[in-house]
Amino acid sequence: MSHSDPRASAPVPVVSVAPVALPAPGRGEDLQVRVSAPVTGHGLPVVVFSHGFGWSMNGYAPLVDFWAANGFVVVQPTHLDSRTLDVTPDDPRHPEIWRFRVADLRRVLDEFDRVEDAVPGLRGRVDRSRVAAAGHSWGGQTVSMLLGARVLGADGTPGEDMSDPRVGAGVLLATPGTGGTDLSPFAAEHLPFMNPSFAQMTTPALVVAGDRDQSALTVRGPDWFADPYHLSPGPKSLLTLYGAEHALGGIPGWSVAETTDESPDRVALLQRLTLAYLRSALQPGDGNWAAASAELTTSTHPLGRVESR
Repeated sequence: MSHSDPRASAPVPVVSVAPVALPAPGRGEDLQVRVSAPVTGHGLPVVVFSHGFGWSMNGYAPLVDFWAANGFVVVQPTHLDSRTLDVTPDDPRHPEIWRFRVADLRRVLDEFDRVEDAVPGLRGRVDRSRVAAAGHSWGGQTVSMLLGARVLGADGTPGEDMSDPRVGAGVLLATPGTGGTDLSPFAAEHLPFMNPSFAQMTTPALVVAGDRDQSALTVRGPDWFADPYHLSPGPKSLLTLYGAEHALGGIPGWSVAETTDESPDRVALLQRLTLAYLRSALQPGDGNWAAASAELTTSTHPLGRVESR
């Protein structure tokens, strides 16, 4: 199969199909996903995207549409915490909802024949050997589990390894840091799974953090969101966005009430840099990431900085 050279192609029209129902025994209901893909091209790599708390497969168009228009098949599951569903705290699934989230991402890959068949003309155009996972906020923690992060128990012992060798790279957007004494009292009481260890998160990843992302879930400052970079083994990169809060300029959507730091320029930068990272991480020898991140060092008014190891 020939791989199209993404650097030589302009953005192309995108088709999105939703909802696509994937059977999910034991989940209580089918897993609903949205599939977005370019209408042309072959050897298309895959991104599985995990939304933040309360969101659904219908969010994050600024990133999803951009990646798809530039040669990626993007699959967005709706997790059980979505506001479009009605899984309340008294639902027996609720205490394990973080585990269901990880299982949702794995199920997308398990059922990829159905994913491909849902989009007319997509069958045979996907390179399933090149898969990345990306997530925002709680979705970032969900994705980190596929990359090797583990949840620490109350006694500090690492929980089960939920990593997936099919995932070759990750993009962690505004992803929570360590738990324990770093958590606010509310988070410590209600969100015990927010106690990650990144020591085994060996899969290559780009961590994106806003330097004004002050979360009510932690007693620390915005540096909390850089923990997945600093506390995991390489190869990793950290993109720190200047002036960015939790929405990172508006990635959940073009007109979203939760966006308190709306910045089209910041979103455009994030589009370009995440695309460059995904291309380079999934295609050895690709120079997109090196070139794109170098632009920040030459800009007179940079919107952020990149460090790598």
